Amino acid sequence: MPPTTATARRPRYFRVLRTFARNSLVRAMMFRTNFILECVTSLSWAIMNLAVYVLIYQFTNSINDWSKYQYFVFLATMQLINSLVEACIMPNAEELSELVRMGDLDFALLKPIDTQFLVSMAKFDWSALINFLFAAVLLGYSLVQLEHVPGPIEIVLYPFYILSGVAILYSLMITLAATTVWLGRNQSIYEFWFYITNFSRYPLEIYNGRFGTPLRLAFTYILPIMVVVNVPARLLAKPLQADQWPLAVFALAATAASLAASRWLFGRALDGYRSASS
Repeated sequence: MPPTTATARRPRYFRVLRTFARNSLVRAMMFRTNFILECVTSLSWAIMNLAVYVLIYQFTNSINDWSKYQYFVFLATMQLINSLVEACIMPNAEELSELVRMGDLDFALLKPIDTQFLVSMAKFDWSALINFLFAAVLLGYSLVQLEHVPGPIEIVLYPFYILSGVAILYSLMITLAATTVWLGRNQSIYEFWFYITNFSRYPLEIYNGRFGTPLRLAFTYILPIMVVVNVPARLLAKPLQADQWPLAVFALAATAASLAASRWLFGRALDGYRSASS
């Protein structure tokens, strides 16, 4: 039975995404020296970041109940998530402000495809994925060194929560990018994103005391940045305990809420957009 007209015209999003990724790779290979330099720079940052903690753990066996290789699992998890964000999300969020400022968002609105998907997935930074490979190697090495052996449940849930963390950061970034419609230029907001996500780079245990506890509560349950890395990292680094499940369940709810909120705000931004021809 032949497809209906509506079905025939419906875009196949996976195929479109694959085309975007291939085109980005072709553009990157047109300037191979620059691509290699970007890979080397990105990898150097990851190695130096690891070297700092290697140096610290020469003088102590654990930091706040995180042993050396447990923390390396945490570090690898952070780099896995950040590399995906830097490769797939940040280039498009930065481009959105230019589309609005130059009036080129008009062309995206005319395409027979979801506008949010189009403007947030059109570009890939392949050089950022070198950190993904480095993090995967670091994760594998650290897991071998752990006294605790993760079970099948933790192993199955780990990539799922990696994607959950990426989704939360995507929601935050696309929300900030959408404000371009009202603000015109919002470079300072990207700096705000960087400073806010810094809270996700460390285990929850360090946020205690008079100032740490309010920060932990605010950036876990109001703006759920701290669950991005902490939940998947704990699944592998530490034995799974009953008190970990509430935070894991909350992470799923936070992911759904973040995606819904960013979708709603992006829609409101498009409603307020005035095209270059109007």
